[in-house]
Amino acid sequence: MPNIVVVGTQWGDEGKGKVVDVLSRHVDAVVRFQGGNNAGHTLVVNGEQMVLHLLPSGILRDNCVCVVGNGVVVDPRVMLEEIEELAGRGRQIGPDQLVLSARAHVILPYHLALDRLREEARGDARIGTTCRGIGPTYEDKAARRGIVVGDLLDASRLRARLEAIVPDKNRMIVGWFNGEPIDIDDVCETYLALGAQLAPFVGDSVGHLHGIQRRGGSILFEGAQGTFLDVDHGTYPYVTSSNTVAGAACAGSGVGPTAIDEVVGIAKAYTTRVGSGAFPTEDHGELGERLRRVGGEFGATTGRPRRCGWFDVPLVRQAARINGLTRIALTKLDVLSGLDEIPICTGYEGMGDTFPDALDNAVPIYESVPGWKEDMRHCRHMSELPASCLRYVAHLEELIGVPVELVSVGPGRQETIVRGDLFTR
Repeated sequence: MPNIVVVGTQWGDEGKGKVVDVLSRHVDAVVRFQGGNNAGHTLVVNGEQMVLHLLPSGILRDNCVCVVGNGVVVDPRVMLEEIEELAGRGRQIGPDQLVLSARAHVILPYHLALDRLREEARGDARIGTTCRGIGPTYEDKAARRGIVVGDLLDASRLRARLEAIVPDKNRMIVGWFNGEPIDIDDVCETYLALGAQLAPFVGDSVGHLHGIQRRGGSILFEGAQGTFLDVDHGTYPYVTSSNTVAGAACAGSGVGPTAIDEVVGIAKAYTTRVGSGAFPTEDHGELGERLRRVGGEFGATTGRPRRCGWFDVPLVRQAARINGLTRIALTKLDVLSGLDEIPICTGYEGMGDTFPDALDNAVPIYESVPGWKEDMRHCRHMSELPASCLRYVAHLEELIGVPVELVSVGPGRQETIVRGDLFTR
């Protein structure tokens, strides 16, 4: 099995969790390399749904170890809650199954407070952040005032770091926003206790991954969010605070680019977005509401209803360029069943092959293709799909210029059709 990066090609929520779960059957390690618990990867196994926010989506597999890399920002409470929830479902997680980088940055109470207070202060100009403290934590990382997981294992080091940081944070929280001040003693006591619980999992994630490589093992790098939430390449400022594209897999895990063999882009068969920001193909009418209802389009992390619209070829084609996609996994194809016609955005007016710097004023050019009525969730081979559905997939493949390797016809593991050999090696 090659080393594979899996990334979203739209605005997140493309179904990366399911695809990673399917692929993880064949790999030795699954690595989260960016983001935090603002991600929500939904898995459905044997009819049971599990939503993961920090743990990699391979955690339900016995054959692979899961690694939370240095590029992730970690809320210790959330990670421990996920471990506890899995235990409650009969899945005990030990240090042989989970490795947490000592270099991953920690989300602390002042990050949560500032994230919420800033968003509230923006009023109608809100960005749409999940208020999970992700942005302020990455902000501190870049400013060299962050606290890493390893600091939670050393009482004197943690206190020294907090004493240097918290007074400045309190000046902002109290002075700017009239919020409640952060108590250093409380934070120190609480986070040393959390660190003690996490200690068995904390280690040299880079060394662990390179050990797998030396033994000839394979690694799957699991991205969070989507290409157009990337802080550099997304619809700025309505983006997340990390690099979500495939290139970030190397920096966020400590594995060099020469180790990457394949980049799989996950694309929903239509398009959704949570929060504010440009969305050229958004459907504000009855069909958009139908996509939301049939597709269950509500945020796995926030529960917010997702904005829904049609497949945007220029968007996914740009994602293919930025990420160097070698394959595409097309998800939620079953949601389109029952439509007479399906619109596809094939370009933007006046743009040609150029992708605009800003999507706010992009006017989609649509073509419509025939839909299909059949329920496809029982299909397990491409030949079993309706003819119109096959033509839809082939047309997207042609327009994007990247082969479709996998088609998802339902949320369950088994509701998946594999075309090539990547998912079966």
